[in-house]
Amino acid sequence: MAPIWTALCALTLGQAVLAAPHLEARATGSLDTWLASETSVARQGILHNIGASGVYAASAKPGIVIASPSTDNPDYYYTWTRDSALTLKVVIDLFKNGDGDLLDVIEEYINAQAYIQTVSNPSGGLSSGGLGEPKFNVDETAFTGAWGRPQRDGPALRATALIAFGQWLIDNGYTTQATNIVWPIVRNDLSYVAQYWNNTGFDLWEEVSGSSFFTIAVQHRALVEGSKFASQVGSSCSYCDSQAPQVLCFLQSFWTGSYTLANFGSSRSGKDANTLLGSIHTFDPEADCDDTTFQPCSARALANHKIVTDSFRSIYTLNSGIAEGKAVSVGRYPEDTYYNGNPWYLCTLAAAELLYDALYQWNSIGSLTINSVSLAFFQDIYSSAAMGTYSSSSATYSSIVSAVKTYADGYMSLVEEYAVTNGSLSEQFSKSDGSPLSARDLTWSYAALLTANMRRNSIVPAAWGEASASSVPATCSSTSAIGTYSAATNTDWPSTLTSGSSTATGGTTTTKSTTTKSPSTTSTSCTTPTSVAVTFDLIATTVYGESVKLAGSIDALGDWNTADAVALSADKYTSSDNLWYVTVNLPAGTTFQYKYIRVESDGTIEWESDPNRSYTVPAACSTTAVTESDTWR
Repeated sequence: MAPIWTALCALTLGQAVLAAPHLEARATGSLDTWLASETSVARQGILHNIGASGVYAASAKPGIVIASPSTDNPDYYYTWTRDSALTLKVVIDLFKNGDGDLLDVIEEYINAQAYIQTVSNPSGGLSSGGLGEPKFNVDETAFTGAWGRPQRDGPALRATALIAFGQWLIDNGYTTQATNIVWPIVRNDLSYVAQYWNNTGFDLWEEVSGSSFFTIAVQHRALVEGSKFASQVGSSCSYCDSQAPQVLCFLQSFWTGSYTLANFGSSRSGKDANTLLGSIHTFDPEADCDDTTFQPCSARALANHKIVTDSFRSIYTLNSGIAEGKAVSVGRYPEDTYYNGNPWYLCTLAAAELLYDALYQWNSIGSLTINSVSLAFFQDIYSSAAMGTYSSSSATYSSIVSAVKTYADGYMSLVEEYAVTNGSLSEQFSKSDGSPLSARDLTWSYAALLTANMRRNSIVPAAWGEASASSVPATCSSTSAIGTYSAATNTDWPSTLTSGSSTATGGTTTTKSTTTKSPSTTSTSCTTPTSVAVTFDLIATTVYGESVKLAGSIDALGDWNTADAVALSADKYTSSDNLWYVTVNLPAGTTFQYKYIRVESDGTIEWESDPNRSYTVPAACSTTAVTESDTWR
């Protein structure tokens, strides 16, 4: 590979360059640039799939999340409790990090779930097992066809998503709404988990009836944080407290000694992305590398990561010749025959996310430990790895975490490589040539992209209490507990939650403020953003065949490398309004320099004139989206 300066010089040979900026060596490749645009695509892809305002979900009820717009081969135009909950957890986390425009979607989802819980279905009614029904029609009626039911992960995941929003309500002075609107829905789900966790059901792939690692793991989390949330709203959850330790006790039985068994009740090997997903969806940023809860940085999770990802190296043509310790495309499980068995975007992303989670935990703890269980994982990516504990101040620690980051980025880069050029993510991609397969615009694929990217940027969810709930009872007991079921009928959201909208004037983007004031107190709190959607509007006269790009001094804008500059859109360009624009998610508070470039039809590049432009991304309370308006110089 040519040195970066040689590559940059070669890039510009024969090109007309006007007032090009000072170039610095790039630290990373095109992945940063792709993610800067793909995160916007994924966010919009999710919104397209939520009724009734989503362009692909117009016939769905408000707040109903469709799995995919695909209505034939396969027909995914339904709402799954599990997929919807995982998606809304992402939406809620984005909202809590400053994306205030998502508030209406969250409220409508909560309203829809309050109703869905009351719909009698083939699995039962509200208090007789119906919460385990996996999917419903998009008009909120029961799906009565043959299906793998019940599926017991949905109630736990829905409780986790709603608790995240309920905690935001409490933090912002809306304990009344957390108590009267959110808690009744959560209480029903927690009651279901406490009563049925020890019963078999179908796994998240809807194929194996038995006991699933993923299901048991997320059920344990839901009971632990559910108990805490109950106390925050002035209630209690004794059935959570009595069952959580026993669920954790049972969870230990999935460890085989070398990897995590995905399911009891299956004749398959048990090597399954189910287990990667279980670890990332029970990740606690305040936890240690705890084996009992299979935390991402634990020896168990890392050893399992190797076993699961290695199981796909020899069965997909795409992975041919890729050595252990290098990223590969990951499917559900090696014996998969659905669509002839292929990699899934969300499974490949899960392999990346688990490693990003581990990096966060090691950095928080200040050290990493290699033992006999995790040694093989570390030796794959750092050949001289040896058992021991390495402080974050050591050179060995730095080398290992750098190798893990490179390994994680490799999985993300595979998703970049096999995504559709417009950023669309389907369910699967071909194991032979990488072409998209199965359901298009899969909502869960988009959600997985967003969570992996957030963890890559050390944006993590709130702790759920793992540190105080990781003690395994000496003896496991086959137990259950009866909770409280009642229809959640209060969906009367106060107008104050949606106050503070600004009007678009003078190039300022309309945003919905998430700053709220408690109706009963005088204190005001708000969400400080970690990233801001910055729209660059440029007035530039162009002719047919020309394009405009944005280059800058940060990774998201290509580090001045014209090959990685961000393309602007001209779909609003008219003869009277020569508008080019692009929206890029940038870290709040970042200061950088930038310029626009014009790309001729023959590839010739023209930089606009000096000086470099300078911009600082806002970091003010509740800023979610801004617009910078420029004119070509």
